[in-house]
Amino acid sequence: MNLADRLTLVRVILAPLFFAVYFLPEYCTGTMFWTVPVLWAIFLVSEITDVLDGMAARQQKQASDFGKLFDPFADTLMQVTAFLCFVIDGVFPAVLFLAVLYREFGILFIRNLMLKKGIAMGARMGGKIKTVSYVAAAAVALFYVSLQRLSVGVSVHSIFKTAAVAVFGVAVLFSILSFFDYLFFYRASGRK
Repeated sequence: MNLADRLTLVRVILAPLFFAVYFLPEYCTGTMFWTVPVLWAIFLVSEITDVLDGMAARQQKQASDFGKLFDPFADTLMQVTAFLCFVIDGVFPAVLFLAVLYREFGILFIRNLMLKKGIAMGARMGGKIKTVSYVAAAAVALFYVSLQRLSVGVSVHSIFKTAAVAVFGVAVLFSILSFFDYLFFYRASGRK
């Protein structure tokens, strides 16, 4: 594994850690204050490693077919884990989360079809825009959850919950549009 792949691996490790920290207080301590900085640290380290792994691969000229597949896998694992936490907690609607899951499994299927053609399909621009929108949705939702756990006023909660759902809705729209971008790319690859 090169440096870029090691940075990507950090996200694979952080995904289940995020889930565990998110729900641990319910089963152990009852107090949730300590989870706020820990969840933000996991979230930020995850996003920083996402930026750094691409930079490392390009600077060290170590972009590989493995990395082209491992990076989006790690992104999806982290994002879907965070979204699942927010769905279980009642922040995000399950139907939108289901649309995200369908998209991600659809992309996985397309990537496998591309591999059969000998092409390791990396992230496309639509996928990068989708990722940014996922990060924005997760950040707003995490901010809302943080306010809840720190017991900030109820009226503030509802504003941020509405904002989180709205941003998530936009992210789901970008997600679906990016699926069609990948699908059209796959179809075009068949004509070449």
